[in-house]
Amino acid sequence: MSGRFRIGGADRPCTLVVCRGCCCGDRRKHPGFDHDGQLEVLRAAAADSGGRFAVRTTDCLGPCGQANVVVVQPSAAGRRAGGRAAWVGFATDYDSTDELVRWATEGGPGIAEPPVTLELQFIPAPRQARTRRR
Repeated sequence: MSGRFRIGGADRPCTLVVCRGCCCGDRRKHPGFDHDGQLEVLRAAAADSGGRFAVRTTDCLGPCGQANVVVVQPSAAGRRAGGRAAWVGFATDYDSTDELVRWATEGGPGIAEPPVTLELQFIPAPRQARTRRR
């Protein structure tokens, strides 16, 4: 099934959840980075991926000291294979954006190994996120 699963008759791929709340995406906090351009690159890559991954935005994810934050959620196939959401911090350069796209296109958590340099940007999920899953 190539890292995708069915919910209600529709495939649900690996999903990149891009924080665009209080600190992430803030030009004052990271003035040399094109936050809107990053989101455009991610969305265009998702559109060109043939449904291999999706992108959505959300308000503050919590770890503001590690902005920009992107959560890579596994597909159901990835979750069945043991994949769990990976929290990526400091995603404020084009290399990390490209690595996020590559990993998501390859299937994401549970399906494909993350790029080693992206793994160096992994951060723990905030306590509130862990509490909500229980």
